[in-house]
Amino acid sequence: MKTRITELLGIEEPVIQGGMAWVAEYHLAAAVSEAGGLGIIGAASAPPEVVREQIRKVKERTSKPFGVNVMLMNPNAPEVAKVVVEEQVPVVTTGAGNPAKFMSLWKEAGVKVIPVVASVAMAKLMVRGGADAVVAEGMESGGHIGSTTTMALVPQVADAIDAPVIAAGGIADGRGMAAAFMLGAEAVQMGTRFVAAKESIVHANYKEKLIKSKDIDSEITGSSTGHPIRVIRNKMSREYLKMEKEGATLDELEQLTLGSLRKAVMDGDVVNGSLMAGQIAGMIQDELSCKEIITSIVSEAERLMNRK
Repeated sequence: MKTRITELLGIEEPVIQGGMAWVAEYHLAAAVSEAGGLGIIGAASAPPEVVREQIRKVKERTSKPFGVNVMLMNPNAPEVAKVVVEEQVPVVTTGAGNPAKFMSLWKEAGVKVIPVVASVAMAKLMVRGGADAVVAEGMESGGHIGSTTTMALVPQVADAIDAPVIAAGGIADGRGMAAAFMLGAEAVQMGTRFVAAKESIVHANYKEKLIKSKDIDSEITGSSTGHPIRVIRNKMSREYLKMEKEGATLDELEQLTLGSLRKAVMDGDVVNGSLMAGQIAGMIQDELSCKEIITSIVSEAERLMNRK
């Protein structure tokens, strides 16, 4: 399946792996790239030298293109931006801000820059600033979310810019991919589906919770803080929502969630950890390899789009 995105990034299939903090590390990124998609290392708040080590470990496992997701709110972002150039990473995706101050650095080094956007205005701004493509991410996704659904966001972004659009949020199978393409996307980004990949280092408890989830098992915390996050419902999320309702301060809420994502991903604490996942969690029924995930999704999408 060839699109402007596969040509731009030099990948075989138009499937991008989300840059999830703690989850998107070198094992997963390398496996996705080897399977024909674009694997992404989630830099999150990691120190620059940790990101450098992750990049080198991906290169040991694959010669295919991969990328790094740079969280622009991270105090280490300037150093991570330089590491990307020094280590000759071919692609960068960005989140939580405007990458304008790093754009010339990356573009001069030949890095393809793909910001994640949640609005048409942001998509236009990113393309004017030199972005090669954008990820239009709907609120169905896991983790930090915007306020517009994928179904509404993707076609409006596709109509507003000339650069290729990658759809994200609520995509877990070939039906979702085909729908995204019909809306104007030229690739899809998936996070939650890859959490349950065999190559994912996510704790077995987290994967089991994800696989057992139903369609109504996700909820949004943090709306009162201006930073909404979609997670699978558990004791921690219920306590967070209770505290929000009672008018807890930002400091009190942050104390509750301090280290909660690491607890879930690394320790398998599905009671007090932050189980970030999108609304498609109920569609995930098993743990598959990255190759199996990408092959099944692309082949199903092709069958659907070739129907007369």
